[in-house]
This record gives sequence, C-alpha cells and structure tokens, in this order.
Amino acid sequence: MSVVSLTESAATKVRQLIERDGRAGYALRLKVVGGGCSGLQYQLMFDDKIGEWDQKSEEHGVPVVVDSKSAVYLLGTKVDYVDDLNGAGFKIENPNATSTCGCGQSFGA
Repeated sequence: MSVVSLTESAATKVRQLIERDGRAGYALRLKVVGGGCSGLQYQLMFDDKIGEWDQKSEEHGVPVVVDSKSAVYLLGTKVDYVDDLNGAGFKIENPNATSTCGCGQSFGA
C-alpha cells in the first residue's frame, strides 16, 4: 500500500510540471515540516535524491517519495489537483489531520 496516493488529475499536473521544468527522472516528494497556524505543514517538491529510508511508490506513472518521519503523518493521504472558479492548485486530503487551518496548508495531528 502506498503512503500517499495521487488522483489522475494530480498525476497529470505533476507530469506537466516535470516536463515544463526539464526534470525528467525526478520524483514528487511530499513532506511534513513544523510550521503554519496549525503546527504542521505540507511541502511538495521535485527530488532526484531518494534516501535509503524513503517510502517509494508510483501513482499513475509518477514516482512519489515520502521520508520515513513524514510517512507517520501521511499514511492514507490523497493528493488531488483542482482547477475551478475558486482557483487552481493541489489539494491534500489527510485522514490523520485532527485539525486544519482555514487555508488548508497546515494541519494538526
């Protein structure tokens, strides 16, 4: 089972960004760091350095990497990409979050 899953929409957007930025061979890394109004926040980035303890998976053809410390907070998380009248961006649905801030960029667990 993957720690983090991507919807087809999110995977499509990630592939577009990888191609646009010339980052062939990179993985999408999802990380949890301290900060934000709820205590923890998400970081999404491209990474070509995969550590020995990283959790690796592939979602719709996109390599996804989560470090072992973040995996505790992210197990079962779904990443979607939405583009509607309210704006466009990645939306993270984390079943482990016990609280979230109004902007949706930070959470408590």
